[in-house]
Amino acid sequence: MRTTQTKKHWSKKAVVFSALAAVLALSGCGGGDEQVNESPDGKVTLNFLTQSSPLAPADPNDKLINKRLEEQTGIHINWKNYTSDVFIEKRNLAVASGDLPDAIFDAGYGDYDLLKLAKDGVIIPVEDLIDQHMPNFKKILDENPEYRNMLTAPDGHIYSFPWIEELGSGKEAIQSVDNFPWINVEWLDNLGLEMPTTTEELKEVLIAFKTQDPNGNGQADEIPLSFINKPGGEDLTFLFASFGLGENWDHTVVTNDGKVVFTAAEEGYKEAVSFIHELYKEDLIDIEAFQQDWNTYLAKGKDHRYGLYFTWDKANITGMNDSYELLPPLAGPSGEVNVTRTNGIGFDRGRMVITSSNEKLEETAKWVDQLYDPLQSVQNNWGTYGDDTQQNIFELDEEKGMLKHLPLEGTAPVELRQKTSIAGPLTILDEYFGKYTTMPDDAAWRLQLMKDVMVPHMKAENTYPKVFFSIEELDSLSTIEADLFPYLERMRTEWYQNGKVEQEWDEYLKELDRLGLQEWLSIKQAGYDRFTQ
Repeated sequence: MRTTQTKKHWSKKAVVFSALAAVLALSGCGGGDEQVNESPDGKVTLNFLTQSSPLAPADPNDKLINKRLEEQTGIHINWKNYTSDVFIEKRNLAVASGDLPDAIFDAGYGDYDLLKLAKDGVIIPVEDLIDQHMPNFKKILDENPEYRNMLTAPDGHIYSFPWIEELGSGKEAIQSVDNFPWINVEWLDNLGLEMPTTTEELKEVLIAFKTQDPNGNGQADEIPLSFINKPGGEDLTFLFASFGLGENWDHTVVTNDGKVVFTAAEEGYKEAVSFIHELYKEDLIDIEAFQQDWNTYLAKGKDHRYGLYFTWDKANITGMNDSYELLPPLAGPSGEVNVTRTNGIGFDRGRMVITSSNEKLEETAKWVDQLYDPLQSVQNNWGTYGDDTQQNIFELDEEKGMLKHLPLEGTAPVELRQKTSIAGPLTILDEYFGKYTTMPDDAAWRLQLMKDVMVPHMKAENTYPKVFFSIEELDSLSTIEADLFPYLERMRTEWYQNGKVEQEWDEYLKELDRLGLQEWLSIKQAGYDRFTQ
């Protein structure tokens, strides 16, 4: 639960908070912190709190996109910027201190945060600003009412500005599978092996990777299988679909008749965990997989030490080369092939909020609305053009009024984008491609892989949608999940290593119920039914 203070209480704690505010001012890594309404040249100035990658400039105003935004809107942003690793802590301290900026950009707020901050009077509703002062964004919501519905809280208000990215739709949406499995085909070729098509064939291939020196250096330095053991794009749970419904980052799937299922209580889940234990028992799993972070994972990947690993895009780990290819979904013991659809679309509700301290609401709305201009949104998301100091994402075709993606030339897409994009609120609709921008090469390539390799085996017609629960429901869900999710993830890790899932399964199911699983399912089902009716 986030710590917040209502505005009426802040004055009583001014002495304490002024000291805290001073500390915060000194610890920011970019932007000034004077609370001013006008810049020296007479422009309206707004004070924003934000985050950025350590790869990006410490002062967001050094980004070309923000320089152009200031020219276009006539509004100067006075940024207090923190690196992403400390942003949440600094953001929460600033809110708790009552030392509020005018807005929080790239805010990282979840639904509970939004509702609690609104209830405490820290952030304001923005639906009237949208309708009266934001023609770009209003047009998007009017023409795509599903996004207005997703953005509207249970009390009927809109409290935030979202990030929306469409890249494909339905099963062919780019988010339909998060953790793609990448297999070392160079090693397969060196050992004269075929691409595995079943879980048992995969096991035999991984054993060969371990024992037959596929990189040919005479050393046993190969890592047959690696992953990061937590929910997300680097987890190995893609393999779970070979044993049933599969697994998801939120432990939720929806059957074709609309029933919400908790994945970690399914029989197929138990079989999948047993299979991973078989691989562990054969010493095929990276010894660091259970505690490694992204940087450790990346370093070994760049050295091409993996036989099989998992991530969104191989270019970010092993590079865009022919050494690794997408592993097709595998048939499990029953002979069935399945691909679990990830619960997610390109929609993030809490990308920006306006605080109750803001006295320049119309100007703020004007600035935010510019972010939803199609050409602007494209740059916010990926980067810009015409920067003579570093590599560009785009070139501008002025005649067509269109941004064309430039070749990445071996640069990891995530790194270049973090240096030059600004994230935050934006909208990219499928209809923009070919009109305002080309599709990024890496996205077009991934979408084609999705269509060719994954979609034919997706059995699920439904995913769990972006339900906006009430604060009472979120309270119950978060209370249950605080114990339920760590328990199941701890037990799964133990079973990977000790193989006792069969003996301990019945007791485990009882413990899930004791921790509130049935109430959790009831709330999730009710939310799903509301959303889909």
